Amino acid sequence: MTYVVTEACIKCKYTDCVEVCPVDCFYEGENMLVIHPDECIDCGVCEPECPAEAIIPDTESGADKWLEINTKYAAEWPNITQKIDALPGADDVAEEEGKFEKYFSDKPGKGS
Repeated sequence: MTYVVTEACIKCKYTDCVEVCPVDCFYEGENMLVIHPDECIDCGVCEPECPAEAIIPDTESGADKWLEINTKYAAEWPNITQKIDALPGADDVAEEEGKFEKYFSDKPGKGS
């Protein structure tokens, strides 16, 4: 099992999870984070830290799509190891549905 970041992170990019990750397995895109599934040690400390509840175990229903996305972009985006500010307006869109189709960007973030 591993954890994955889902569409709830898109346009929010809270990084509370990054701050607690003991193995630095988060990678930063322009408007979301992903977890590298081969680096995640399944400790689960990130899941309760996410204000948007965007992190789920890959064993949860519907996680297959997110496992593919996390795997793909963790290989392309830079590693992020320090907490940064959430995106402007994050609280306003945290619970919005259909964010992947509306807002997802495959561009990398800055990393740390």
